Parts: sequence; structure tokens; C-alpha cells
Amino acid sequence: MDTVRGNGVVAAAKKAFEAGEGILRLAPNWVPRSFLQPGLRLKLHPNDYYALGTHRGGIDERWFASTTHADNEGAPDDEGLSYAIDKKKRFTLRDAVPALGADLIGEGIWKKFKRWPVYSKFFDNMGPIPHHLHQKTEQVKALGREGKPEAYYFPPQLNAIGNNFPHTYFGLEPGTRREDVRQCIERWNEGDNGILDYAKAYRLTAGTGWLVGPCILHAPGSLVTYEPQWGSDVFAMYQSIVEGRPTPRELLVKDVPEDKKWDLDYIVDLIDWETNLDTHFRDNHFLEPIPDGNTASEGYVDRWVVYGKIGGKQYFSAKELTVQPGVKMTLKDKGASGVITMQGRGRIGKMPLECPAMIRYGELTEDEVFISAKAANEGVVVENLGKECPLVLLRYFGPEVNPNAPKVGAYKKG
Repeated sequence: MDTVRGNGVVAAAKKAFEAGEGILRLAPNWVPRSFLQPGLRLKLHPNDYYALGTHRGGIDERWFASTTHADNEGAPDDEGLSYAIDKKKRFTLRDAVPALGADLIGEGIWKKFKRWPVYSKFFDNMGPIPHHLHQKTEQVKALGREGKPEAYYFPPQLNAIGNNFPHTYFGLEPGTRREDVRQCIERWNEGDNGILDYAKAYRLTAGTGWLVGPCILHAPGSLVTYEPQWGSDVFAMYQSIVEGRPTPRELLVKDVPEDKKWDLDYIVDLIDWETNLDTHFRDNHFLEPIPDGNTASEGYVDRWVVYGKIGGKQYFSAKELTVQPGVKMTLKDKGASGVITMQGRGRIGKMPLECPAMIRYGELTEDEVFISAKAANEGVVVENLGKECPLVLLRYFGPEVNPNAPKVGAYKKG
């Protein structure tokens, strides 16, 4: 397949945009992590989880509608970038954004960011990830990076098996002192530094989620997670050993200024202490799906699965659309979205949709698309072509697109 770059992208992107009536087909976008063990539930062929070599680590992530480069050691320039496909040509979504501008991502996002500033992914691990945080923009701006708020949703279709630890540690137990965390960092090379002694684990349940702002410590568990997030890959790992596997100290200070890498007080102060010690953490961060309107009698339900604001801002939101067999509906949104098919087969606009059972590395699929802002505003027809199985789509949106989205905790009022 020919890769289009440079001046050729404008013509290729416009041609694909017109042919798809504002919808772009995206190719699977696989990302490895050298410090984690794949959970083997991403529908990737069993022989392909180490397709990039064991030195790069196993593939435990698939990124959706991404214009963000994966910050992995030894990664090629396009790792983490989604490719749009038009017959025998491909071009990155990152390059398509300036080629198509507001028609693709919406007037508000184009005017403010001149890029698609968010992405989503599946991450799938056999066990937990080290207790870590993602810095806020003020903490990494000098490094030319941005902060990373994120959210989780645990799709039932991929979570029939919970793997080794379907729990997540969040924050720090009330009463934890800065000195306690500082001592944990000091003990980094002495084995388990004990950071989880000061954290609380929450059982994860398929079909629910969490909203997690920057500077919140969290050790994600082993459920397959759909994760809308800001377009950044910054983090700081605070746990020295996970399931007997050492965490290199370099991952604690990966996104810390050079002169602060051994400044333990600086590293401790990366933590948002007020939020991490919140005695009502679950109430302020837990998400349950909320139907948008009363449409079940029409054969479909569109549910909010990621919603709420962080620091007064809506960085992203996400919905889960379920269309019953034989039903055709028109989907209208206020902005562009990245879409992944979770179940069933059907059609969106002119494009077929089908959830694959297994994918070879490098193979093209028909399960992922990007709905442009133009198409979303005009409305796209979604049809379930199956006879018995619901068609289920997850889609995520950019910042401030859905002011009507619920607030955290709104599910309690239902």
C-alpha cells in the first residue's frame, strides 16, 4: 500500500473525504509497551503479539483516531499514528487534519487547536500497571509536552475474562503524608517500595468506568479498558515492582526536567495531594452509562459512557451506540468522533462495519472509522445488517463538543 506524504496528502484526503461522504476508514493501530505483559484479548492473532520483536515489548494497546505519537523507546516516527485508508493509498490522520481543517474536526477545535488534540485506545494487560500519574501541562510545558487527563470504560465484549487483577488502585489513603511517599521513592532499588501500602483498590466492573484527571496516582487493573484521553503520552511511575517485575526508575522521571530527576521533593509535589486524598474519591470519579434520551422503543440506545469535567473543562466524552438487528437510524452529533465497532456487522453511511474475530498484524479491517464534524452535523445513517446480534459502536469526541453531557454522579439520579 502506498503511503502518501507531503503535498500529496491534500488531494488524497479530499478524495477519500468525498468518497466516504465525510467518513474516513482507519486502519488498526497497534502499540507495544516494553514494561507490560499483553492480556491477549485485543483479537490480535496469537502469533502477532510480539510482531515488533521482544525487545520492543508485547502489543497490549490499540489506538483509535490518533494523531499522537507513542512515546516508546525505539519507536518509529509513525508509532501511535492512525492511518486513513483509501483503496491502495494511506495517509496519517495527523496529516489529514490540516488538509481538511474544520470540515474534518469542527470549527471550534480547528480554530483553537489546529489539530485533533485527543485520542482513545484499548489497553489490555495480564496484570496491573504500576501506580503512576500523568502530569498536568504546567509541569511538562518546559519539555514541550502537554498534560494528560483520561477516562476509562470497560467494554463487556472484551472482558469475559478479567485476567490476574481486575482491580485498580486510585489515589492515596487519607492520612498519607508527603514524607511517606518520599520514603517510597528513596527505597526504589531495595525491592518493592511499598507505595501501594498507601493506596486503595477498587473492584472493576465491566460496563462502568472512571474519570481520572492529571496528577492522580492510579494503578490500572487487568480489565480491557477503552480510554479516551488527551493527546499526550506523559507519565511518571511511582511503583518500583509490580507482580515481581521491576519498574525501571527511568519511568519515574521520563517526563521530569533533567535538573529535577533526583529532586525527591519535586517528584512528590507532582502529586495533586488534595484530589489523591479525597475521602469521596469514588463519588467524584466513578461513571455508569446513562442513556441519551428514551429511544429503546425505536430499536437503538445511545449511552454516555464517558462524561464529566476535569478542572471545569470537558476534555473529551464518549458514547456507546447499540442498534438492534434490522434497525436503521440517523446518528447526529455536535462534533467529530473516532469510532470502533465492538459487536455485530452493519453499515455507517456508505461504509461497511464488521467486528472481526481475529486480526493479523498489518491486516486491514472494517471496524474503525472517523466521522467528520461535517458528516456528524448533517447526520449519518447507521444500519444493523445482522439478523440476531446487536450492532455496538463506541465513539469518542474532542474537547467541549458535548455541553449537554451528564455530570459525574448523574447516574445516581436515574
